[in-house]
Amino acid sequence: MLITLAILGPGKLGLSLARQAVASGLCVRLAGRDCAHAEARLARAMERWPEALDGAQRVRCCADIPSAIEGADIVLEALPEDMDLKARAWETVDGLVGSDALCLAGTSSLSIARIRQRAGMKGWLQGFHAFVPVHRMKVVELISPAGVPEPLRQRARDLGERLGLRVVPVADQAGFAASRMAMAQGLEAMRLLESGAAKADDIDALLVLGYGHPVGPLELSDRVGLDLRLAIARELYAETGDLRFRPPRILEDLVGSGRTGRSAGQGFYAWDGKGNRQ
Repeated sequence: MLITLAILGPGKLGLSLARQAVASGLCVRLAGRDCAHAEARLARAMERWPEALDGAQRVRCCADIPSAIEGADIVLEALPEDMDLKARAWETVDGLVGSDALCLAGTSSLSIARIRQRAGMKGWLQGFHAFVPVHRMKVVELISPAGVPEPLRQRARDLGERLGLRVVPVADQAGFAASRMAMAQGLEAMRLLESGAAKADDIDALLVLGYGHPVGPLELSDRVGLDLRLAIARELYAETGDLRFRPPRILEDLVGSGRTGRSAGQGFYAWDGKGNRQ
């Protein structure tokens, strides 16, 4: 029996999840307002990954949430890291699916219980924090708040394993585990750069050559997107009051000037149109 996965949001995360899901034998419905744009982006993504190309016929783009989730076995939201945006989407979903539906929020930092509460959901919601690109970053944080029935927890674990990911259960707290660790390191690297302690490339080299990291914290921030890093830092600082998560001025200034990292062509580093550091 084919499993149908509805993915809400055709951004980087949504497209990466769609590729991995198709390569894993699932049917995918990708919800986005601009179907033509989503289909074009998905086609380009499939071309770069032959394993998924054979299953391209199992992907359908939908212009709205109701069309995408009708008859779907799993609903996985992959919208930007914005509480109000996610809550509105889940409010719509909750009115259209049964209480036993597997509903997963693709967030890296927002409390799952708060999203569910803000949306006024009657059904259960779990967090599914996958990393982009999904086919290379083979791990997912699974956040199952108190009260979620075991069968739904198991179905979420099964999905992660079906996608070829190591499933790591994490408590429902601001930033979960991965974002808290990554943000603390990345923000400290920014503060070192801001203070003049060392140059960006040298700070990154210390972690790459000294500790064996595949990429330094400043380059990683550029790749993730400085606007996303800033949003997560603000959320973590507001939730915890921990000074480790207070956004440094250099991050605020870069995002304010539109230099948001690789996608913008400029962040801590300059990037060419193909996403390579210059």
